[in-house]
Amino acid sequence: MGGVVIGSFHAMRKGILTSTSAGNDGPSPFTITNFAPWLLSVAATTINREFLTKVSLGNNKIFEGDQINPFDLKNQTFPLIYGGSASNSGYDASECDINSLDEKLVKGKIVYCDSNSDGEGPLLAGAAGFLGKGRLFGDTSFNLPLPGSSLSYNEAGEVYKYIRSNSNPIATISRSKEVTDARSPYIPNYSSRDIAAPGSVILAAWSPIAPSTDLGVKGLRYNIISGTSMACPHATAAAAYIKSFHPTWSPAAIRSSLMTTAKRLSSKINPDAEFAYGSGLINPIKAPYPGLVYDTDELDYVKFLCGAGYTNDDILQYITGTNKVKCSKGNSISATNLNYPSFALSTSTSESITHVFHRTVTNVGSAHSKYKAKVVAPKGLNVIVSPSVLSFTSIGQKLSFTVTLKGKIDGVIASTSLLWDDGTFQVRRPIIVYIAP
Repeated sequence: MGGVVIGSFHAMRKGILTSTSAGNDGPSPFTITNFAPWLLSVAATTINREFLTKVSLGNNKIFEGDQINPFDLKNQTFPLIYGGSASNSGYDASECDINSLDEKLVKGKIVYCDSNSDGEGPLLAGAAGFLGKGRLFGDTSFNLPLPGSSLSYNEAGEVYKYIRSNSNPIATISRSKEVTDARSPYIPNYSSRDIAAPGSVILAAWSPIAPSTDLGVKGLRYNIISGTSMACPHATAAAAYIKSFHPTWSPAAIRSSLMTTAKRLSSKINPDAEFAYGSGLINPIKAPYPGLVYDTDELDYVKFLCGAGYTNDDILQYITGTNKVKCSKGNSISATNLNYPSFALSTSTSESITHVFHRTVTNVGSAHSKYKAKVVAPKGLNVIVSPSVLSFTSIGQKLSFTVTLKGKIDGVIASTSLLWDDGTFQVRRPIIVYIAP
């Protein structure tokens, strides 16, 4: 366990929820960076803003790429050259790496690169601009240090053909324009789970003494950045907002309220489903009023650690910060039975499963309320909630239930959700069964 996981456990003991970035290695299995049941792991979503950068060739073909070009060339055209045709001796300059380009051949020209270049190689070689291959469709657009644009593979191929078929190819690059991304919000290809917040193409404060590029360009007070590190502050602010309404709530209750009120995103855009967006996109307006919370305390986490194999007294003390806890007989629970606001189970392709999850919810909505369970089971699985009705008579009352999964999954991932609904509050929790790699 790393310092963030251990430090956040100690913070949890003091009533502090730690919010962390999930990492930028994508939604595939084993790619999440910061994870522990006592902290909040935040994924990044796109927002409905995208920057497009128009490229006009001398043959009158026009393409729209991404990345953020703040420079205005005022429609002035420049000679266009392929990076692979302008190599320094001993270098392959097809991808326009730093020091690979011959300054004499590219100075004052727009360079086409066989990669999604960040533009630093062309800039250092004195190029007027560059065109990259491998458009990211707004996922991670960033400010460029010189005029440039990243094109799709097909569009980049058209540029290459134009260069090869014309003795004097020319091009110009327009200043980026802001457009609406109708598909948003969705999880970009770099992000991961457990709950999502806006994190792509975010205009953020920036230290004027910090470099805005690897070349050391300084002086900016704002920058446009993408990543789960941009999503994490949004979720942190939402957690603080909930805390302002409920100052006595535990870190687990605050995390639960964020997760159970989140909006589920589209699995059509993100086929990794909950492995991409976790519980969904945070809803700070609904989050202070979750109706029910899945609460967890320090003792529950210790039982989880014991069940996960952290039974050595020295290791347990190192994690928890106290020598008062022991993994005695009966003092452990499995990961699937920790009172966490989600249900996840791994299986194999040929395995028929029968698994029971145990959960307890605390009423924080209406004193007298009756919640009914709603589940639409995915193909191949039978989902049984018992009891299917929870009747509360007071605030703070706790009631327990089980979720039983039976059957086989059809595909790599089967996901659905359990919704507790009393007519006023809707408390949603994801259920996911997946084939372990």
